[in-house]
Amino acid sequence: MADLVQVWDAELSYTHTPLTDTRADVPPHVDGAEPIWCVYQYHPAAAMEIHHALPHSLLEWRAAMYALDPDDVPTLLDVALHEPYIPARTDVFTRTDPGAAKVLEATAGLPTCWTSGVPDAERRDACLARIAAVKEYRVRLEPAPQPLRAEALAFVGSDRVAPSDPLEPILSLARLDPVRVEGRRMAVEWLRAHRSERLPQPMFDRLKPPATFIGMQPRMETS
Repeated sequence: MADLVQVWDAELSYTHTPLTDTRADVPPHVDGAEPIWCVYQYHPAAAMEIHHALPHSLLEWRAAMYALDPDDVPTLLDVALHEPYIPARTDVFTRTDPGAAKVLEATAGLPTCWTSGVPDAERRDACLARIAAVKEYRVRLEPAPQPLRAEALAFVGSDRVAPSDPLEPILSLARLDPVRVEGRRMAVEWLRAHRSERLPQPMFDRLKPPATFIGMQPRMETS
């Protein structure tokens, strides 16, 4: 049976960047204060707090990598939260974890994001099958009881009202830019072609080399 992990809260912040004069040589973050979420969780059996940081861009990448609907934020968030519990087949410690072993057994033979020649629908189904196996055999994420979450907010002096779903801040605010998702999809397609040891062929409407444009210009007349 999967272990219970309680979800307590979700908080929006941003990646580090000096927004004011720090009077020190602190370079700005390469992403420039990109949105980042923290999902606060608690594992009762291990008495362990889990702070799961989720860059907003991670949702864009998962939509691009697995052909997931960029407007389906609940599914994208579900994938992002359960992904860390997908065991690696090369990890020797999975042999001592019955749940991990069952996940590997249930998902054996499924294509990955980098498997070439796989239709988008099959790649998407494989991703969701791995998440379903994690939920069944490894980790079951459930909201912590609302009264306890309300008590915790009161204890820290917050006037927030505990929502019925602690992930509500993400679900109500997160929206994906289709242009950014499409750009990441093209990048994934390029990397996938490289990984398959097949020379990527630049195309105007789809596959493009990194940091370049494939444009159309008039032929220059030479005298």
